[in-house]
Amino acid sequence: MAVSTERPILRTKGVGRTFGKFVALNNISAEFSKGAITSIIGPNGAGKSTYFNLLSGALRPSSGSVEFEGRDVTGLPQHRFAHMGIAKSFQITNVFPQLSTRENIRIGLQALVSRYDMWRPRARHTELIEQADELLALVGLWEARERTAKTLAHGEQRALEIGMALASRPRLLLLDEPTAGMSPEETRIMMDLIVKLARERTVILVEHKMKLVLGISDRILVLHHGELLAEGTPSEVRQNEAVKRVYLGQREH
Repeated sequence: MAVSTERPILRTKGVGRTFGKFVALNNISAEFSKGAITSIIGPNGAGKSTYFNLLSGALRPSSGSVEFEGRDVTGLPQHRFAHMGIAKSFQITNVFPQLSTRENIRIGLQALVSRYDMWRPRARHTELIEQADELLALVGLWEARERTAKTLAHGEQRALEIGMALASRPRLLLLDEPTAGMSPEETRIMMDLIVKLARERTVILVEHKMKLVLGISDRILVLHHGELLAEGTPSEVRQNEAVKRVYLGQREH
């Protein structure tokens, strides 16, 4: 995949986050290229989840700033992020288990339009179903459109949640541990889906499965003890001696 040379879609400048006296993140500056898949990795406690929450607006940084498409969005309410074109999928699956897959997607679509117009004509309902079916086809769940979400396999539920995130037509999709708890086959399917989604939007993911990260990423950020340890292409990160020591458990030769 060719990485765009345009202005980065997302940028953090010296962001830090403290919880009391605990420093979770310290002075992280990074740029995320438009049209690329960027993975954020690191050992447990490295600060990945905290950084992800800063990028998605769930947390406000204690220091530094976050820019989206050149605009300072530091501290904006989280719902504003979705309307600007940023969507996220969480590590813990968040779907409506008693509803069908189609209804789950339709609710996501409905939430975006209802706040602007409560008196939509009945034809709007049909339009939402059509849009829901398009999203279900995109994430590979069209044939399961009438099934209740609770009957889906774990990997299918994760794909459904991503479909719900796509309802806002985001330009930036944030994925938190998208393959957590998945079998090897489910992981492969999710990898293929992420690559497909990245053809139309920028993707940033937090992930711990190194094979997946190295296989699909254009760029990788490595965090360690709340700091940016290394960044680069998969090949550059794979050869980085500091990364080998602290993340891959290898020694210098």
